[in-house]
Amino acid sequence: MISEQSTTTAGSGYPVRSRLEHRLSRETQGEVLFNAFSRGRYSTDASIYQIEPLGVVVPKSREDAATAIAIAREEGVSVLPRGAGTSQCGQTVARALVIDCSKHLDRVIAVDVEGHRARVEPGVVLDRLNRLLRQHKLFFPVDPSTASRATIGGMTANNSCGSRSLRYGNMVHNVRGIDALLADGTQAWFGELPGNFDDSAISERYRALVRRMRSLHRREAAEIERRFPKVLRRVGGYNIDSIDDAGHNMARLLVGSEGTLAFFNEIELDLQPIPAHRVLGICHFPSFYDAMAATRKIVDLGPSAVELVDRTMIELSRDIPMFRPVVDRFVQGEPAAILLTEFAGDDVPENVRRLKALVELMGDLGFPGAVVEAVEPAFQQAVWEVRAQGLNIMMSMKGDGKPISFLEDCAVRLEDLADYTDRLTRIFEKHGTYGTWYAHASVGCLHVRPVLNVKQELEVRKMRAIAEEAFAMVREYKGSHSGEHGDGLVRSEFHEAMFGSRIVRAFEEVKDAFDPKGVFNPGKIVRSPKMDDRSLFRFKPDYQPLPIDTALDWSEWGGFAAAAEMCNNNGACRARDAGVMCPSFRATGDEQHLTRGRANTLRLALSGQLGREALASDDMRETMALCISCKGCRRECPTGVDMARMKIEFLHHYRRRHGLSPRDRLIAYLPRYARFAARIAPLLNSRNRIPSLARLGERLFALRASRKLPEWASRPYHGASSGAGRVVVLLVDTFNRYFEPENARAAERVLTRAGYRVVSPDPTSGRPLCCGRTFLAAGLVDEARHEAKRMLDALAPHLAAGTPIVGIEPSCLLTLRDEFPAIVPGTATKALAARAQLFEEFVDSERATGRFELSLGPMEGRTALLHGHCHQKAFGAVGAAVKALQLIPGLTVETVDSTCCGMAGSFGYEAEHYEMSMKIGELGVLPKMRAAPPDTLLAANGTSCRHQIADAAGREARHVVRILEDASASGA
Repeated sequence: MISEQSTTTAGSGYPVRSRLEHRLSRETQGEVLFNAFSRGRYSTDASIYQIEPLGVVVPKSREDAATAIAIAREEGVSVLPRGAGTSQCGQTVARALVIDCSKHLDRVIAVDVEGHRARVEPGVVLDRLNRLLRQHKLFFPVDPSTASRATIGGMTANNSCGSRSLRYGNMVHNVRGIDALLADGTQAWFGELPGNFDDSAISERYRALVRRMRSLHRREAAEIERRFPKVLRRVGGYNIDSIDDAGHNMARLLVGSEGTLAFFNEIELDLQPIPAHRVLGICHFPSFYDAMAATRKIVDLGPSAVELVDRTMIELSRDIPMFRPVVDRFVQGEPAAILLTEFAGDDVPENVRRLKALVELMGDLGFPGAVVEAVEPAFQQAVWEVRAQGLNIMMSMKGDGKPISFLEDCAVRLEDLADYTDRLTRIFEKHGTYGTWYAHASVGCLHVRPVLNVKQELEVRKMRAIAEEAFAMVREYKGSHSGEHGDGLVRSEFHEAMFGSRIVRAFEEVKDAFDPKGVFNPGKIVRSPKMDDRSLFRFKPDYQPLPIDTALDWSEWGGFAAAAEMCNNNGACRARDAGVMCPSFRATGDEQHLTRGRANTLRLALSGQLGREALASDDMRETMALCISCKGCRRECPTGVDMARMKIEFLHHYRRRHGLSPRDRLIAYLPRYARFAARIAPLLNSRNRIPSLARLGERLFALRASRKLPEWASRPYHGASSGAGRVVVLLVDTFNRYFEPENARAAERVLTRAGYRVVSPDPTSGRPLCCGRTFLAAGLVDEARHEAKRMLDALAPHLAAGTPIVGIEPSCLLTLRDEFPAIVPGTATKALAARAQLFEEFVDSERATGRFELSLGPMEGRTALLHGHCHQKAFGAVGAAVKALQLIPGLTVETVDSTCCGMAGSFGYEAEHYEMSMKIGELGVLPKMRAAPPDTLLAANGTSCRHQIADAAGREARHVVRILEDASASGA
């Protein structure tokens, strides 16, 4: 239970949490988060664990962080530094004060181009750093799969590695120095020190640390030599093997320390030149053992990376829409495993030669024709993106059984890899399960996860047994328990068996020397709890979802709670520069306004950990408030978290308890009163021209006075039955019917000119059909269901006849494909979902069959800049819109690569969300639209997108169908 009760210091009678919160709020400028919902969001990382923190502070400066640490020390509580919170082993959960470095401590302080160095704050994200370095033809070469959200501070604390460690090594090989703050307030630069050093500028505390560490190393040198694994991928324990009396880098002792020794203020990194050329050979194997046996011989060819993808990952990738096209392109047939083998460098002929040598080697091994050669950079990048999402792809398995991380990244020598993996597979089979495999074959460090249901005690015991047997085998092969993801709560317990008692006592001595009061991140590396202590698990022994009568059908996931549980906390939604997900996080940087934060909050609420009434609470409303239902996560979250659908379910329960506001009612019921309102269009439109009416509207309905509302059309679209040829149903939504009927008329004209007979499905009298989108946006699922049934009844004859159902508004048409099956499950809904197409999708499919014949006049020298609606992107339909525009001779088509426009239905009109709407739009869409040359055709199929562009960029964007209509008129 995430409770509101405060821990009390023994004998003081005063709540520590309350005092801590008060002091942090008073003495720092940072954000102080101590409510139960915030603590719940920070209680998990990407591991199996969940520990409620005392509270969270998001410092705005290093001074804030230092003050917070001092307050925690004085109050006798622990401190947990945290970056993206994506740790696999439970490093970033603890009963402590969390210091979130990811939002504000993210400056790139300096780049020394000539010296190939950079100094950064701990919250800098790797991908952002590399984008900045690209202009200098440099990059930071440690490349974990979480590069889009991994912070440099977290990577340093974890001694991260990545796909190309074969060439570039681990973080410990690439960190030059660390400006660190010790728990007692001492600040020191941890870097290279000669054997004899005597610098008065160095504090006595730091000098004493250096002397003590060197003394420890002298004493334990023989034991270190005997017990430390001789593999590149050894990241367990503290790096006491790096200490040397003749001189050493003290930063290496902090790398991999998991936040247990010091807080990082700044980190100095060694950079590398970007290889001018890369080639990729994708090697296919009929058996997993064959792939492992071949790895050593492939490494002899000098690749920069050899990465494994197993059959399970291939099959799961094919089930994920955003990955399926790429996987189908680079995977031939049904291999048991593939090895992605990269050669990189400035010598192009040499890279090509080695790629050919790889092809020859595969033939010599008995696998002729088993290499797909990827030379095109874009193709290589697409392949690597699938590999980078390996963990999330594996975790997309539906049901309670998941690939569990606990012996995730053991590392062995390459000569032992095939036998090790084969024996490990036998261990899994012995315990009635199987493992998923992927990652770093080149360095003998495979990410392997047995599939287990850790909600069940029996399965947890099975996990323990597998761990003990597997770790014993790793030691037999003289490998490392941890080859990349560190110790945390999972592996720290096993250091005694791995390193021996003397080395473990040495680790404890390191901890005590740096942090004698145990302030920093307790229970990691030394003095740890049992890895299978279920009281620390996300799914504790008493975990049980509350009974709930859901409005939507969640059977695909196994229930609403199971859908929320699909979030594995790996944080793909924290990416700020690719795809759509997650617009509100990109604008705020807050965990609360992140797909992961919302999913975790829902999971806690649905399991009663935030109180039995949490689901319909105002705190939950605040959690969901900035979810703009863009559906970006539907496509881009590899584990399948669909927050837009979850928000509908939440709103259903919230509205049942709290009712509708006047604005909710005004917008939700728009389709039902629109035909009457249209009769007084001039009167209603006067709101946009009379400021006092706009201000009145803001007071009554909380609609932003400074925002123009869509104008009612004096002549709405009333349906059609025109043209000759193949019948097409044109499904016109409320917005294009009553506000922009010119789009509907353009669609009708284009279709008839292309040889189709256009019919309207609307009743001959009474209210037109509606998809129910506005009702769903308000949580009125029953009303939406009524509209869905009307739609199904009206379209039944057309569905029986196989008639195409075509719409022009993405959010409305795609409701038929996405929400309808969850509102009205059944064969009729499935049939409608299969037949319903966006206009551009219909054009694309008909062109493929040779049926769409439209004469189009040329637009030589013109450019169209297309912004795809978020729902188009979620369904992979933007490409069809591009193809439709490309039918116009001479027209160059470009797309806006950005997140949501920020309008998102009614969101951008709402007074309290106007500023956020603009902030999201300024992340990409609006600047690009403003910057487009005056003669550029701006295209956007979403009505809300067009209004945002008009209102905030001062430019007119038009529906693709109107641009085609113009070209067809001149081409007739």
